Amino acid sequence: MPFIDFNCDLGEGAGNDEAIMPFISSASIACGYHAGDEATMKAAVALCIKYNVAIGAHPSFPDKENFGRTNMQLPADEIYHIVRLQVETLTQIAHQQDRKLQHVKPHGALYNMAAKDLVIANAIAEAVKDYDKSLLLFGLPNSKVEVAAKNYGLSFIGEAFADRTYLPDGSLTPRNAANALIEDEAQSIAQVLQLVNDKTITAVNGEIISINAKTICLHGDGKQAVQFAEALHGTLLSKGITIQSFNS
Repeated sequence: MPFIDFNCDLGEGAGNDEAIMPFISSASIACGYHAGDEATMKAAVALCIKYNVAIGAHPSFPDKENFGRTNMQLPADEIYHIVRLQVETLTQIAHQQDRKLQHVKPHGALYNMAAKDLVIANAIAEAVKDYDKSLLLFGLPNSKVEVAAKNYGLSFIGEAFADRTYLPDGSLTPRNAANALIEDEAQSIAQVLQLVNDKTITAVNGEIISINAKTICLHGDGKQAVQFAEALHGTLLSKGITIQSFNS
């Protein structure tokens, strides 16, 4: 029976964390740099425990003003430091509730820049490895993050998105493009089923491209996040596809 991890970016102040939790298997929790604080991290971890959802850190550039979605030109050693600090902070909060982290997934501009820049990707991977080499590193398949994970001996998990469109090179359509977001439930479901069953995706120009994703992500701050989470969960199960985290 096929299975997929279904993850969501949470702890970001959208107010729908608990409504989404029953439908996902992993959560990437904001660590205070683009959203959240110690209280929101503790609350998100508690919800993960309540709903048996695996816990991941969602480190970002220090950019609350722009929700971590503005490119920042930082030296590699500073990227290493901010990633390690965020992972350490969430790890300590999880430990207070007798839980461990499953994964690390960069957020927003840090995620997208690392996908194309090996210096940034290596800084992230080195920070994760130095702190806890058992942590999984989520990222865009066939990206520099996958290369960096291999460089530092980390287990890489390819991720694809349920609510974003793709360019023919396998990268995400920039958010400032009119067609960047998927806001139609049927389109989202079709994309996820194609990803799981065929390991492909249809790019914005109609080209079919290969994407080997082991986890599917839904953005928790999307306008229809709860609706999409429930619909995707129900559809996957109805098709005989198991939803489970990597530490299940």
